[in-house]
Amino acid sequence: MTAQDAKDDVKEAGRATKRAAKKTGHAVKEGTEDAAEATAHAAKKTGHAVKEGTEDAADATGHAAKKTGRKVKKVTKKVVHGAASETEEGAAKVKDKTRPQ
Repeated sequence: MTAQDAKDDVKEAGRATKRAAKKTGHAVKEGTEDAAEATAHAAKKTGHAVKEGTEDAADATGHAAKKTGRKVKKVTKKVVHGAASETEEGAAKVKDKTRPQ
């Protein structure tokens, strides 16, 4: 082997290394882009699921609040009606006791 042959072999080895590095870089770039797209898709899907879950929870909360409000209204009416009846009875007793004889 001559010095020229050795020099040519070293150059070819350098070129091969350069081509391999270029291919590796290209593959890494494609893999990174694919991963970024998959991550964006997953994030979008997760966001959509969270939005739907939040809307469902808000609907359930609104329904429960409405139901509770109806119960409070019903009980309040009973209490007020009972108090009014007792007040009328008490007023009638006072009226009877304070009637001139």
